[in-house]
Amino acid sequence: MKEKALEIIEGLKAQYPEALCALQYEKDYELLIAVRLSAQCTDARVNLVTPALFDRYPTLQSFADAEITDVEKYIHSCGFYRQKAKDIVGACQMLIEEYDGKVPDQMDQLLKLPGVGRKTANLLLGDLYKTPSSVVCDTHCIRICGRLGLSKGKEPEKVEMQLRKILPPEESSDFCHRIVLFGRDICTARNPKCASCPLSHLCNQWNL
Repeated sequence: MKEKALEIIEGLKAQYPEALCALQYEKDYELLIAVRLSAQCTDARVNLVTPALFDRYPTLQSFADAEITDVEKYIHSCGFYRQKAKDIVGACQMLIEEYDGKVPDQMDQLLKLPGVGRKTANLLLGDLYKTPSSVVCDTHCIRICGRLGLSKGKEPEKVEMQLRKILPPEESSDFCHRIVLFGRDICTARNPKCASCPLSHLCNQWNL
């Protein structure tokens, strides 16, 4: 299984040389906010919303001091805007009060932040701190790894643990970014482009 994972990694690298996060940000807490906004929302939509949001609240302190109802106006189009606004302001307050104004680099500390689950925490650890074995189990990852036979089931934490056992720790974060690109471009949820897929010979469910 580890050998198969390595072959898949190399195939994804050839297809997507740059493994970049699709969310646009400059500061560590901006990535935290963008990831929270991306829940049940496209990255493209988030990237349309965040420039005005970050311009209105240019510092961590300004987010911590913000009125939740005001933040709601800027993020309304991202969906679930009331809960997201509450989580964003609460997380920024906690960063200042408990973490010296920095996004923490430990899983247990990240999970204490409002609105942060394992998926968000792993993304932050991988992108901000290059933490090995940071496996971001989103819908693309679960769907595609299941099709490729790298994992079983649809529970994010269980899939994450399965992938941790077979992915090289230093490749995990980039693998997940490439899986997202692959899932949007080729291995879509409906009507995957199997005929043009560079991994079709490795695919359990959709092998031609």
